[in-house]
Amino acid sequence: MPARIVLQQADITRALTRISHEILESLRSGDDLVLLGIPTRGVVLAERIATVIREVSDVPVAIGALDVTMYRDDLDRNPTRAPSPTQVPPGGIDGKFVVLVDDVLYSGRTIRAALDALGAIGRPRVVRLAALVDRGHRELPIRPDFVGKNLPSAQTERINLHLEEIDGDEFVSIEEAAQ
Repeated sequence: MPARIVLQQADITRALTRISHEILESLRSGDDLVLLGIPTRGVVLAERIATVIREVSDVPVAIGALDVTMYRDDLDRNPTRAPSPTQVPPGGIDGKFVVLVDDVLYSGRTIRAALDALGAIGRPRVVRLAALVDRGHRELPIRPDFVGKNLPSAQTERINLHLEEIDGDEFVSIEEAAQ
C-alpha cells in the first residue's frame, strides 16, 4: 500500500506556530527557555519553534541538540543510527525551562532515553515535551505537553516526517511498515 500524505507543509507550519505559542503561554516571568531537539528532525523543529518565538515575543530562547542513542534501552533489538553530538547551549540547562522537541512520539522510549541523557548534562528547573506528531501506542507513561497533531495509527504502520532542510520536501505520511 503506498504512503498517504496526512500533513502538508502548511499544516506543519501551522502546528509548529501553535506549539510555539503554547510554549510561550506556559512560561512564567523570568523563565530561561531552552529548546533541545532530538536528532535528527527534532533539531530542525526546535530551530523553527525558536524562530517563531523570537518573531512574536522578546523571550530569549537558547537551542541545543540532545542525542539519546547511547541511552536507549533497545539498542540490542533495533538498528541504530550513528550518534550525533549533543550540543548544550551556552549557559547550560541548570535551573532552566527545558522543552524537549521530537518529531514523532510513539512508544515513549526515545523520551525516556532523553530524560536519562538530560540528567547526564544538568538539572533543569522544569522539563516539557513538544512533539509534532503523537501517534499513540505508548509503552511508558509519557505524554507530550505540546503536540502538533494526534495521528492515531496502527502498529503495523510507519509515520514519516520529511523536512525541507533534510529531505528537500515537506510532508508527513503514513505507510505500511516493512516486515
